[in-house]
Amino acid sequence: MHPAVSRLTLDEKLSLLTGDTFWSTRSVEHAGVDGALLTDGPHGVRLQSGSADHLGLNESEPATAFPTAAATGSTWDPELLEEMGRALGRESRALGVDVLLGPGVNIKRSPLCGRNFEYFSEDPLLAGSLGAGWVRGIQSQGVGASLKHFAANNQETERMRVSAEVDERTLREIYLPAFERAVTDAQPATVMCSYNRINGVYASQNRWLLTDVLRDEWGYEGYVVSDWGAVVDPPAAVAAGLDLTMPAAGERHAQDVRAALEAGELDETAVDLAVSRILTVHDRLREGRGETEAVDVDAHHALARRIAAESSVLLANDGGLLPLAADASIAVVGEFARTPRYQGAGSSHINPTRLDTALDAVRAAASAEVPFAAGFRLDGREDAALVDEAVAAARAAAVVVLFLGLPDEEESEGFDRTHIDLPAVQRSLLDAVLAVNERVVVVLSNGSVVSLDGIAGRVPAILETWLGGQASGSAVADVLFGAAEPGGRLAETIPLRLADNPAHVNFPGTPKEVVYGERVYVGYRWYDRTEREVAFPFGFGLGYTTFALSDLAVSVPDPARAHAVVEITATNTGDRAGSEVVQVYVGDPEASVDRPVRELRAFRKVRLAAGESARVRLELDERAFAFWGGSGWTVEPGAFAIEVGTSSRDIAASAGIALDVPAPVFPLDVGSTVGDWRRHPVGAAMLDDAIAEAGGQAAAIVADEEMARMLESMPLRTLLGFGGEIDGTAAVEDLLAKV
Repeated sequence: MHPAVSRLTLDEKLSLLTGDTFWSTRSVEHAGVDGALLTDGPHGVRLQSGSADHLGLNESEPATAFPTAAATGSTWDPELLEEMGRALGRESRALGVDVLLGPGVNIKRSPLCGRNFEYFSEDPLLAGSLGAGWVRGIQSQGVGASLKHFAANNQETERMRVSAEVDERTLREIYLPAFERAVTDAQPATVMCSYNRINGVYASQNRWLLTDVLRDEWGYEGYVVSDWGAVVDPPAAVAAGLDLTMPAAGERHAQDVRAALEAGELDETAVDLAVSRILTVHDRLREGRGETEAVDVDAHHALARRIAAESSVLLANDGGLLPLAADASIAVVGEFARTPRYQGAGSSHINPTRLDTALDAVRAAASAEVPFAAGFRLDGREDAALVDEAVAAARAAAVVVLFLGLPDEEESEGFDRTHIDLPAVQRSLLDAVLAVNERVVVVLSNGSVVSLDGIAGRVPAILETWLGGQASGSAVADVLFGAAEPGGRLAETIPLRLADNPAHVNFPGTPKEVVYGERVYVGYRWYDRTEREVAFPFGFGLGYTTFALSDLAVSVPDPARAHAVVEITATNTGDRAGSEVVQVYVGDPEASVDRPVRELRAFRKVRLAAGESARVRLELDERAFAFWGGSGWTVEPGAFAIEVGTSSRDIAASAGIALDVPAPVFPLDVGSTVGDWRRHPVGAAMLDDAIAEAGGQAAAIVADEEMARMLESMPLRTLLGFGGEIDGTAAVEDLLAKV
């Protein structure tokens, strides 16, 4: 318990459970308690000046606008995210910020989620690994992270009241592991609970989530803060394990908690524990700080530029159109080249220290004159004159660099998209340009995937840059002219159609409930299991060189333990330096439950000079082979498939292994089937005697060979009770007592 708790009155302790202002916590001078300043992230420090709001409407202090998570997710590089985190930590310190609200590690369940630009991936291993790197980086500077939004916050529609109806296996395998990895690997100072309900219970007052799982199972040591306005019932939230309610809630919060204490509905030790967690975290952050250093804004801008290039995914490059020569005849078309879309809207909106435009950067990199035509209006209204101007520029050039994407109003915190199409005026512009010049490079700016129907297969080169931050314009030029590699690989599948998405018919649900009917089949897990064609698969991305993966070796040091070592040689077979992401997938073809064909279980980004080779070694731990069973993580004995490649569809080598781990024993209960009893090591020996004792119709049914398969899924109590001669439930309860 923090020593200051004993020096505080009950009123003072209650006052510390909520904010003092919109962004700060309270101070209690006589007890030595200093308030802390929390502010929005996660792609830059959004410290507001003037009257506070949470939606990004007010002006904020200048800060580096780094690439969004939609972009950095494509880096597949936790070390780079850690470097970005260190920069964010330095800027937070310079502005007096104690806790920066980020990173967001929620899973991209649907491409329609309006906040997908703030989330890393459709895969929990990738999202959790990148999130942990971000947390390590910022906390190395004595600034706390706030891992969010915990949990199952996968849409903006009705986010403040909708209940995510998710079975526990799906939660454990898809929606919780990214949080778990960030917590266990990096121990974020705070975890932010989400607005939504989970299976009917608000996250802010969900004891199973905030205490049983987060603290008791994962060993979390920080404090839980609410999303701004997420607390519905203050006493229930405190009892569940939520520590800090934000923003300032006035006297209402304290009054409600005090009333619960006086009624005996809440114990004061829960209040003491919450206060202790908050004060302990704030003290630990301050004790870990050195002197505050001046921020080198130019260095941070250069870092943002490098990250943006590493985030850019080259989806197509037919005929080696890219990189462009500096003296090539180039026309730049598209308003986004001049008016960049570089960040999302809402609570992560940053006031950048500077802003590069792609048009200026391309002109600076080119040795020849580069004409420009806007081509379209950002408001989506048709403008024939702009199209005519663009067609004229395209006709006169050898290569057209066409900037397309989503305007600000298309995606934001607070609402979801209804489609994944580019605006009609942009699609029409592309058709007009292609009619006069087939050598087109499409550069995309968007926070979530867009349909590439009418683009892929028609244009030779496609560069997906996401929302690349304040230096994205220069980064695009670096990639276009080959000064930098397009280092990104897709962190989410690009489907052919929205209707192909596994969540399509269940998204966003009714005003009060959304059913996660696709279960564990999210993203590539669904597309690969159903063998659906996709526009571009998870993990895909091209570079300006080529790689080969060879000589796969998979070893199992001890077959009685779920652990394997994967080694493969990566070779840069091209004529320039570059990078590739080695991806290891695991499949369990003999599982007793349905499982995805393959699941990402390890990865590493390797950078090699032309002609260079490196032996890549990756380890697979127990969780790489496990699924969530009725009582925990379960690894079954038998065969497993190990696949190594550069996307979920581009598998370069595969191997089979066998694990001789103990067979799992699932607990029996009153509803267990005959098949459950037959597979149980103790129950199986008791089954025949129980049926014989029941006699009558039960014994006759078992003797009928044609009934054997039906019996497998019949509850034993039902079988024993046939004929009404005995109480089947009571008989099973007697057996359970013996088991």
